[in-house]
Amino acid sequence: MKQGLILLMGLFLTLSAFAGTEQFEFESSEQEAQFISLSTELRCLVCQNQSLADSNAALAQDLREEVYKLLKQGQTKQQIIDFLVSRYGDFILYQPPLKLSTLVLWFGPLLILIFAVISVLGMIKKQATETVTELSEQQRDELDILLSLHHDSEKK
Repeated sequence: MKQGLILLMGLFLTLSAFAGTEQFEFESSEQEAQFISLSTELRCLVCQNQSLADSNAALAQDLREEVYKLLKQGQTKQQIIDFLVSRYGDFILYQPPLKLSTLVLWFGPLLILIFAVISVLGMIKKQATETVTELSEQQRDELDILLSLHHDSEKK
């Protein structure tokens, strides 16, 4: 009885592990390779730092199903990419094309780095060029008087 219960629990755990994964059947190995390639080249719009293949988000599952359906309809990899880009924009691509609307994606981090380096170098240069101003003869005399008064008050 106890062994039957353990087996039943093991079966449920095994089935629940496969509950969230889709099972796609392909007509050819090329079609499967295209699906895998597309799933790794396209970004999950929810997770943003994961590909469709890596993400467990509901939208990523929907997009994988959409890619699968489009492949089954006979569309090429580029047709599928064009369809998804027209629907979701260049952000769905891990490597968006270089064009005016994506310049910030490509060069934004570099510009931020350059600005940070220039700022740090400017602060270092400013600190290095600051000079110590010398006291005038009158200021030295006044300081000597104040120090001697302070020194005398400590002796008392």
